[in-house]
Amino acid sequence: MLDVLKHLDYLSRRSFLEYAAASMLGVTVLPRGAVWAQDAKKTAAKPPASGGGGKAQHVIYLFMTGAMSHLDTFDVRGRENEAQTRPIQTKVPGFTIGNWLPELAKLTDQFSVVRNLHTETADHDQGRYLMRTSYKAIASIRHPGLGAWMMKLQGIRKNRTLPDNVLVNGDNRHPGAGFLEPSYTPIPIQDPNLGLQNTRQPEYLTAGSFQTRLDLIDKFDAGFRQKYPQKQVEAYGEFYRQATALMNSSDLKAFDLNQEKKEDREKYGMDRFGQGCLLARRLVENDVKFIEVTLDGWDMHTNIYDNIGNKTANLDRAVSTLLRDLKDRGLLKKTLVVITTEFGRTPKISGNDGRDHHPGVFSSVIAGGPIKSGIPFGVSDKQGHSPDDEGTTPADFNATIAQALGLDIKEEIFSKSGRPFKVAHDGSPISKLLG
Repeated sequence: MLDVLKHLDYLSRRSFLEYAAASMLGVTVLPRGAVWAQDAKKTAAKPPASGGGGKAQHVIYLFMTGAMSHLDTFDVRGRENEAQTRPIQTKVPGFTIGNWLPELAKLTDQFSVVRNLHTETADHDQGRYLMRTSYKAIASIRHPGLGAWMMKLQGIRKNRTLPDNVLVNGDNRHPGAGFLEPSYTPIPIQDPNLGLQNTRQPEYLTAGSFQTRLDLIDKFDAGFRQKYPQKQVEAYGEFYRQATALMNSSDLKAFDLNQEKKEDREKYGMDRFGQGCLLARRLVENDVKFIEVTLDGWDMHTNIYDNIGNKTANLDRAVSTLLRDLKDRGLLKKTLVVITTEFGRTPKISGNDGRDHHPGVFSSVIAGGPIKSGIPFGVSDKQGHSPDDEGTTPADFNATIAQALGLDIKEEIFSKSGRPFKVAHDGSPISKLLG
């Protein structure tokens, strides 16, 4: 068995765990990430990382998959090439955004926009990877996403039952935990309306027979664990223990949106993104650290003005409701809310009435925690083609998030190959946005 374990890659090991649980226990708890808690005891005992300055304890990270057009959302100034998009005045004098976002225009005193982000890649997968990890994708290593870094560097878990890293509406190309331990892998929620799937004990299993199976597994494995005290071997027993704890936890209600009033759900929008934002708020209330929610469909090469209205309506409704909800509950001061994307869209409207890929400049939003609000930071040029200043890299943007969380952006974590990496690579925080 040891030889088999050594030759299994990470995904195979994870699949083996799921198969073992299904066939030996009769359960299929937490597919694609059930090993999140295999180091729970060690992680809970770790002291918080130094690096200070941050007050935020949670992140709601909203990723606009497909490359959201900056010229039609958060960097609108009345340029001729903004076509059918018009700038509207916001609550902050001189701070304009696109007319497609009327509710967010009322809340600019609660968030800031970084308008001079730029990157070098116009490839979707490469751009998403860079934005989520601060590193370029290479074949020899997989870098961790921000949620995994947050768990690794902060250490202490507030909720000992629920996972600390959750991905809503995501896909299998997410960097996940990268080279870090599988325990930092985000738990996937494919449809927020369905909650966390496969967490109920099969009806044919009584509590007694379920515990009997656990005891038998522990007895069978005891000798092997003693002979081979390795982390991958220990993960099996920890998987069963943590899965059982989660199944019996009252905290699972956090994933059940039916606990909310119908009218409150409808305020967010009944689409998967809106309900994902509502789920994110509920998870923050239950001390989950990092929740990413994606909204796809921004790759508008053709007929952009036939499509952008519906997409921005989803964004505007859900995020404005989320910000109001967090503020009313006293949670915004300890929760970062981020809206980002992989790159921007071309200033020139194409022959197909769309905008093509444009890494030259794009915009992202950040709010909450110690982030100063009401600031349109950075400037793009007259065409919205490039930064009109020194610009901000994805690593700089992520360093700002990390600093706001109190993570040590200089701390090096070594991969299995012995190479050092940092949470935001070589990025520098945007000091003007940090309180």
